[in-house]
Amino acid sequence: MTKLRTLLIAGFALAGSIAYAEVEATDPDVIARQGLMKEMGSAAKAMGDMASGKTAFDTAAAATAKAALVDHAGQIAAKFEKNPADPGSEAKPEIWSSWDDFLKDAKGLESAATALDTTSAETLGAGMGAVGGACKACHTTYRM
Repeated sequence: MTKLRTLLIAGFALAGSIAYAEVEATDPDVIARQGLMKEMGSAAKAMGDMASGKTAFDTAAAATAKAALVDHAGQIAAKFEKNPADPGSEAKPEIWSSWDDFLKDAKGLESAATALDTTSAETLGAGMGAVGGACKACHTTYRM
């Protein structure tokens, strides 16, 4: 009976994990915007790790990450212009029904990223709160 119980529990756990498996995007526009978001996340993480002391501060690396974040934030409108039906998309329909507000949030991220001072871990950390806040505000409203 114990083996049967173990097998049932393992089976339910496997079935549950399959049911919650993430669907991969297939539309090229969705894939492109997901790639853009991942790159922005990587840039923000690199700067956050330097600001928090998790990694050593590197002025050149911080400046490069900032430039990537500013550039990518400026591409958000173009990457989200189309709304293809793709079950792998994590974008909520509110993006397109509230397009002007979405663009305002994207511009807020670009402004926060542009304002970052990458001359020291302390100055970088002082600006990362605004970047994180801009990311969170948009993701809370517009991401599934």
